[in-house]
Amino acid sequence: IPVMCGEERRAVDAAAALLDRGLLVPAIRPPTVAPGTSRLRVALSAAHTLEQIRELRAALDDLALTDAP
Repeated sequence: IPVMCGEERRAVDAAAALLDRGLLVPAIRPPTVAPGTSRLRVALSAAHTLEQIRELRAALDDLALTDAP
């Protein structure tokens, strides 16, 4: 699941902040994606609990990276 960040620095900083919270969400940046389209790559599986998903959502909200309600 891509979470768009735009600038490379924003994606790298967000990935580092999430890792500090124990969440491994890699930053995808040029040259893998076009300049200005850097993103976080969220990978979920059936092994993740609802609580883990809620924790991720809260962390993304704290970083102001999500727009959905």
